[in-house]
Amino acid sequence: MEQLRYINHYSDAVIEQVKKLISEKKLGEYLLKKYPKTHGLNTEKQLYKYTLQLKNNFIKQSNSLSKVIYDPKIHVYNNALGTHSFVSRVQGSKLKSKQEIRIASLFKNAPLPMLNMIVVHELAHLKEKQHNKAFYNLCEYMQPDYHQIELDTRLFLIYSELEGDLY
Repeated sequence: MEQLRYINHYSDAVIEQVKKLISEKKLGEYLLKKYPKTHGLNTEKQLYKYTLQLKNNFIKQSNSLSKVIYDPKIHVYNNALGTHSFVSRVQGSKLKSKQEIRIASLFKNAPLPMLNMIVVHELAHLKEKQHNKAFYNLCEYMQPDYHQIELDTRLFLIYSELEGDLY
């Protein structure tokens, strides 16, 4: 199944459980039971404030963010859930840098823990550029159940491709 590409690096046991949920048409039920409602952060201003609050709570000493937006192109083109970009520009005799976070617009209508997981992931890139042990430790520090929610987010993506909107 093409949709299972989101979980192909998980164990065979996990993949079989997901296949069973799909074949029994219970994947949506599982997700709705665990995550009954969406977050309500529908504007980019709300998303920016939310992201800034997380940043200030957990990684105050990192660089500031200039922009946090929902981007409808991310999932389609990058096969990503969010991106973090660092742009440096020369302005006169000074070098100015900007940090931006873009979240796939699919997550405008997602549960808060899933949006939080993506924001936490992108914020962790402010401190750690690579996906290494320190990076994932930082993600777990900011969201203790990070790995479980990452799996559930992947299941949400599978459901979205198979059945459409869940919320």
